[in-house]
Amino acid sequence: MRQGKRMTKMNTFSILTVDDDPIMTSTLQAYFQRSGFHVDTENEPEKAVERVRNGRYDILLLDFLMIPICGDQVVEQIRRFNKDIYIILLTGHKSMAPPIKTIRELDIQGYFEKSDRFDQLELLVESCVKSIGQMRTIREYQRGLSTILDVLPRIYHLQAAEKLAESIMEGVREITRSEEAFVGINSCNCVEFSTDNGLGTDLPECIMKRSGSYFTDEVVDRYVHMFRDEGRKEPVAEDQLLILPIRSGQMECIGLIGTRCPGEIRFEQRQLLEIFARQSAQAVQNTTLHAMVNKQKEELVKAYDDLRDGYIEVVSTMRLMVDARDIYTRGHSDRVSYYAVRAAQQLGRSSEYCERLKVASLFHDIGKLGVPDSILLKESKLSEEEYEKVKKHAAKGAEILSAIRRFGGIAPIVRGHHERYDGGGYPDRLRQNEIPEEARIIAVADSFDAMTSDRQYRKSLGYEKAVKELIEGKNTQFDPDIVDAFLIILNDYEKIKEELAWTYEEAVL
Repeated sequence: MRQGKRMTKMNTFSILTVDDDPIMTSTLQAYFQRSGFHVDTENEPEKAVERVRNGRYDILLLDFLMIPICGDQVVEQIRRFNKDIYIILLTGHKSMAPPIKTIRELDIQGYFEKSDRFDQLELLVESCVKSIGQMRTIREYQRGLSTILDVLPRIYHLQAAEKLAESIMEGVREITRSEEAFVGINSCNCVEFSTDNGLGTDLPECIMKRSGSYFTDEVVDRYVHMFRDEGRKEPVAEDQLLILPIRSGQMECIGLIGTRCPGEIRFEQRQLLEIFARQSAQAVQNTTLHAMVNKQKEELVKAYDDLRDGYIEVVSTMRLMVDARDIYTRGHSDRVSYYAVRAAQQLGRSSEYCERLKVASLFHDIGKLGVPDSILLKESKLSEEEYEKVKKHAAKGAEILSAIRRFGGIAPIVRGHHERYDGGGYPDRLRQNEIPEEARIIAVADSFDAMTSDRQYRKSLGYEKAVKELIEGKNTQFDPDIVDAFLIILNDYEKIKEELAWTYEEAVL
């Protein structure tokens, strides 16, 4: 049976069934409990609203025709405070089915006509479960990458090895949200393990930090032996346990990090911890190389290059996560980058200039990682307070990129991409040539792509309307010379759309 196959996989999802017929709610409860769901029932629609407000439900199975209020009224109340719950509307009267317009406006995920069989309803629930799982994964990546970004300055800060190990361990705890963690670093030799100066907890050359009670000397020594003496290459992943090597640029093991999570280790948790392990390796090598700066300058430069590449890896992943948060903005940064570089080439700018502009365009919205989903994905008009929070993303993006020296020339461009030619923009109200030219180019490219793309609060304005808006915005919102150059490249708009078709494909994490 279908239910039996899902028994162990879907018990983390909860359902609330609401119907003024107790027999129907009991039947639904029994059916989906056999599938491994946690299912609650409610027969009074007004109480159901409060149960959603105060509980934690993933899916709502809701009857349409009820007394004293119908299902669409229940949904309308719930959507005022909960945008995440997936709702399937049920009715036993085909002629009384809710109109499609109502289903769309209230963001109802499915509709089911009651019958003696629940096969179709089961398929709708399965579809909801898949979508909820994907959204959980996206949010876990977003949270984890944001945590890594917060932790990186602490581990990259030059400090004593003892303090570095402490900072890495705290990072492991924050990323995995577990109190059980350990970090071991070979303080004598950060190039490779050695037989005489290994990572054993009884050796003074080893720096060991741990929290919780699970990682005793005996437990840690077992994994030290596994990686040092047996030469294990792959991480250890056993149910709740994850042990990862900290590897040098020569792929030699220079330490271990480990965690024991409250539940089974998820794939995204392992990926996030592997990213952090690579950053930790660079931090360990950076600290070691700094102590030998006068003798090993070449290695120090190499470490900083690796550090830059590691930071770019994290920031690049984060900007993809920004796009992936909303189906309507996936590929937006790639399109803005494409338009901006084409416009710069039309203006006759150098290849170095275009490369700098390309990177700045790709990262222009990185600061939106700090904007809550409730604001970023809101379909109705933003309040003044919400809009002020959104406006901070330009400055926040510049702050993120300023953390590494080689992004120093890009940060002011990202900060200025919402300035207006007439001085009415943000965050600094710069005007005309006070705004970096690259930022003025991104402003045009960003606006054009936004106007020609569907958003959750409106449909695309269309090509003709977008071009008209650019022309009307000359000397007010936009630099007129840049608009003129942009309009020239749009003469090939059909070809451009073909070249950008890939950016509209569904993002794959």
